[in-house]
Amino acid sequence: MDKVQYLGTGRRKSSVARVRLLPGTGKIEINGRQFDEYIPSPATRLDILQPLSLTENVSNYDVLVNVFGGGITGQAGAIRLGITRALLVASKDYRDTLKKAGLVTRDPRAKERKKYGLKKARRAPQFSKR
Repeated sequence: MDKVQYLGTGRRKSSVARVRLLPGTGKIEINGRQFDEYIPSPATRLDILQPLSLTENVSNYDVLVNVFGGGITGQAGAIRLGITRALLVASKDYRDTLKKAGLVTRDPRAKERKKYGLKKARRAPQFSKR
């Protein structure tokens, strides 16, 4: 018999997270490491757990995550969206709750490209009168 699992993909900035929700006890593993070990900041941890706590599923599912690209904040956002999408696959009833909290929408903000003649995307070279 095959185990039930719910899949969700989350993206944020340049990070991509592939999330698997398995019925379990609430264990979270990111890239083969423990949740607390991979994400040291408590605020970021709360951010990731938000979809699970809103739907009261913190101890109902084990979360297995594969994430790459970007930094900790981008990865956290990607994981959060991935968990949200996996929960929506698990049950359509969660949609209203998650939508009201603004978790269903992908954050479109990304790094702006550098333009020629400038040092960064908007930073111009220092002006010199003489």
